[in-house]
Amino acid sequence: MVKGYIKSPLNYTGGKFKLLPQILPLMPDDIENFVDLFCGGCNVAVNVDVKGKKYCNDIESHVIDFYKGLQENEVEVSLHKVKEVISKYNLNKENREGFLSCREDYNKNKTWYMFYAVVSHAFNNQIRYNKNGEYNMPFGKNRSSFNPSLEKKFIEFASELSKNEDYIFSNLDFREMDLSHLTEKDLVYCDPPYLVSTAAYNEGNGWTEQDEIDLYDYLDNLNDNGLKFILSNVFENKGVSNDILKEWSKKYTVHYLNHSYANCSYHGKNKDKPTVEVVITNF
Repeated sequence: MVKGYIKSPLNYTGGKFKLLPQILPLMPDDIENFVDLFCGGCNVAVNVDVKGKKYCNDIESHVIDFYKGLQENEVEVSLHKVKEVISKYNLNKENREGFLSCREDYNKNKTWYMFYAVVSHAFNNQIRYNKNGEYNMPFGKNRSSFNPSLEKKFIEFASELSKNEDYIFSNLDFREMDLSHLTEKDLVYCDPPYLVSTAAYNEGNGWTEQDEIDLYDYLDNLNDNGLKFILSNVFENKGVSNDILKEWSKKYTVHYLNHSYANCSYHGKNKDKPTVEVVITNF
């Protein structure tokens, strides 16, 4: 546990919570507005200090709806809504039928609080949808539940977002994000899906080489317009090298981080191969 930081109640593979003590010091001291282009679990956005707004974007609409729900409600109301679903379906670490029933009903009527109730009882608390837009993670038997530890994270995270107008949430492809209003006092942070990753979000060719190239063009454009950016990514992951990133990064400053995701993958091959985590800045 990293002390002093708010931890997201969502479990994202490759989430940056444990890396916050290394990432946040690399950011400018005097940030006006902050843009999190791929906010994911939102661990970075909720912990960075800014004077102005925090623009949190992610292509996963269900996650953004969850954040908006927490923002629009008082903490007690949000907690009650989630617990009401848990009680209705008797969700716990043993009740598989209750989980499946809740998952089925959620797929018919997707509310942000039912989303969280289902995710908190799914395998590894992971978020995954099929091509039909249905949540399809299996039950987290004997492992996943809305336990006191998760409830504490939920309350602390919800307390940060509740009625806080400094957070602006959007659900866009990064290429659609218009950042023309930004100035040199602002900062754009990017933690995209990793091209050399076996995470659930990359199944089915979820993030392609073209996406990778488009992102670097997008960041080059920010740089050409005098805007600051930070990119989190990996040079190598379990023996696979991201040569596109390595070549592009030569134009900027590369910071190597001390961390391994060896325990985060459900694929067992090449566990002994290191993950080379980097942060790339243009300032």
